[in-house]
Amino acid sequence: VVQQTFATASEAAGYDVWHLAAHGPEAELNLTHNTQVAMLAAGVAVWRVWQAQSSVVPAFMAGHSLGEYTALVCAGALDFGDAIRLVALRGRYMQEAVPAGAGAMAALLGLDDEQVVEICRRAAEDEIVAAANFNSPGQVVISGHAHAVARAVERAKTAGVKRAIMLPVSVPSHCALMQPAALRFAEHLHKTTFMAPAVAVINNVDVAVCTEPAALRDALVRQLYSPVRWSAIIRTLADRGVSTLLECGPGKVLSGLNKRIDTRLESYALENKAGLEQALDKLGVNSNKELEHAAER
Repeated sequence: VVQQTFATASEAAGYDVWHLAAHGPEAELNLTHNTQVAMLAAGVAVWRVWQAQSSVVPAFMAGHSLGEYTALVCAGALDFGDAIRLVALRGRYMQEAVPAGAGAMAALLGLDDEQVVEICRRAAEDEIVAAANFNSPGQVVISGHAHAVARAVERAKTAGVKRAIMLPVSVPSHCALMQPAALRFAEHLHKTTFMAPAVAVINNVDVAVCTEPAALRDALVRQLYSPVRWSAIIRTLADRGVSTLLECGPGKVLSGLNKRIDTRLESYALENKAGLEQALDKLGVNSNKELEHAAER
């Protein structure tokens, strides 16, 4: 299943995505447009493995930043090949929107969301710095001009931040510096076919479920220069009765965030065979394998 998914991604991207992800060179993989393609392919591959193993269907889907494209593909709103081509363009336009070294991002740990927003407002001066990712209580990523981000970090230290970590990224995502990229990208989104999702997808920008193709496109355009409201997304899922979350993709970063956002939620990362088996034990009561055994009996 994974091989087939990456083969489709490679055909759409015009190069061997699996080879680049598995063997590098790392510098090429870390180019934004290549990273986004690899992340999308990995997320969709894991989702398809889950589908092959279990008949359990989610009530909602959501994705963090690029992950929103993964969610839309998995929910049936966007063709996988189209999504691969879109995220490659998205990455290129993001990279080209800001000269190398002009932008920066930093993670601030231990401050309230409101504190971070106010720190950014005071640190901006005649430049741009803003909250980019509301990841979990006490973890907010800021983004903007490099000097403005540095000023915000210094203000955060004065305000009692536990840790301030400069992130090794080349693109200041989810801030106003990405508006030129959004304008260019919108043209391609409007030419791409979107369908109503078969599973409700909660978007990053409004923390809302959109079903109309025009609304899906609009949310993806605004996502480029607006903050990712992950904490609000997870709280919304909990408020709507969700009790268990599955993370489809490489790593388990989101599962860690989810537990800090709402301790009532169980979160499973399908990052390897052990994680998949653990999730199947929890949710796979009606797994395809068991249905096959029942049919045989």
